[in-house]
Formats: sequence, C-alpha cells, structure tokens
Amino acid sequence: MPSIEAAAPVVCVTIGRWAVVAAPSRLRTLLGSCVGVALHDREARIGGLAHVVLPDSRGAVDHPGKYADTAIPALIADIERALGGKAAGRLVAKLAGGASMFQAEPPIRNVGRLNQEAVEAVLASLRIPILARDLGGGGGRNMTLDPATGRVWVRSPGGDDREI
Repeated sequence: MPSIEAAAPVVCVTIGRWAVVAAPSRLRTLLGSCVGVALHDREARIGGLAHVVLPDSRGAVDHPGKYADTAIPALIADIERALGGKAAGRLVAKLAGGASMFQAEPPIRNVGRLNQEAVEAVLASLRIPILARDLGGGGGRNMTLDPATGRVWVRSPGGDDREI
C-alpha cells in the first residue's frame, strides 16, 4: 500500500460484523475461513466491509453480521443510509478469505468454500458485480478497503500487500 494512504484512519471490522465508512477512512479485517465482502460506491466514495463467518443463517436473527444471507443485506442497508438513498446499480464487490483452515475437513464440509459460494450467490441475486477475488488457499489474510478509490489490498502472513 502506498505510504500516503497509511495516514488515513482505519476502522477494524471484527468477526461477524460489518462497517461503513467514507473516504478518507479505510476498513480492515483479518480472515481465515471467513469471507470479507468489500462493497464500494465509486461516486460517493463510500465503502463497506462485512466479515462473513458462515454461509446461511437458517432463519436466525440474533447475529445478522455472521451469515452471508443476512450480513450482505445489512451492509447494503447501512450503505444506503449513508448515501441517503438507494444503492442499486452503484455498488461493486471485491472478496477475500474463504481459506481451508482445517486440513482434516472433508471437502464437502469445507467452511471456507461454503462461505465463498454463499457470498457469491447472494451478490449474484442482488446483481452486484464481483470485480476481484482472493479466495481459498490454506491460510489467513488481512483485507483492507480504501473507499476513496475502491482499491482493496490483501496481505498473507509474512507477505507483502497485494492489490486485488
């Protein structure tokens, strides 16, 4: 990440939560099998980041940020509140995470892969294009969104920031 952006305030998004900020603030989260969903409105320079833990709420309403089917609509609702209107047709997405953190998991129960599939299905149903992905693998990563530009950086442990 360029050093000029390092001076911007950073809001950390914890597991099962989401946040919305306007430029110059940035959003950051740490992911393993969870999927980070970054949504961006280029015109308004507003961005949101959800830290999705599991694919499906199965009707649970107590922790909407935890599940793909509830976190993404909640994130969009907060973006629309910040915009003062509808975000339809204005948002684009970038995704990171969804790692296979537990080698003993049988492929059919790979939570990271299930999270990826659920997030992509929800975004497709909402007609939000996915511009970039950094998904899968066997390890965690940090994800940072800059709502001023929509740029997203990912860093694996011991690695350098790379833009997706």
